[in-house]
Order: sequence, then structure tokens, then C-alpha cells
Amino acid sequence: MTKITKDTIIGDILDLDASTAPLFLEIGMHCLGCPASRGETLEQACYVHGTNADELVAKLNAHIGA
Repeated sequence: MTKITKDTIIGDILDLDASTAPLFLEIGMHCLGCPASRGETLEQACYVHGTNADELVAKLNAHIGA
């Protein structure tokens, strides 16, 4: 199983498990198809969208592990 960290690239997460997309939409990241957003780290995306990166990391890892 792959472990998501704050340094994981958004595109890599989506490629690993496309069903994680709704978790990004919850933080207001509606531009998932944009090449720029797919190249950001999880931490960068959380900073831009004003959300806690550690909380999203935990949600993503729980989702992927389920």
C-alpha cells in the first residue's frame, strides 16, 4: 500500500486512486484536471485552499486503506 504524505503530488494520488477526487473537491479544489494542480504537492494545494494538510493526508490514507 502506498502512503500519502504532504509531499505527494496530486496527480500521483489521483492516478493511484481516482476515487480520492471527492476529497479534493471538499477542500474547494475543483480544478483537478488542470496540469498545474496535478503537479502540486498535497501541502501546496492545501495552502492555496486554506485547509489543513495533515487532516487531508489522514483522510486520503484512510480512504486508500479502506
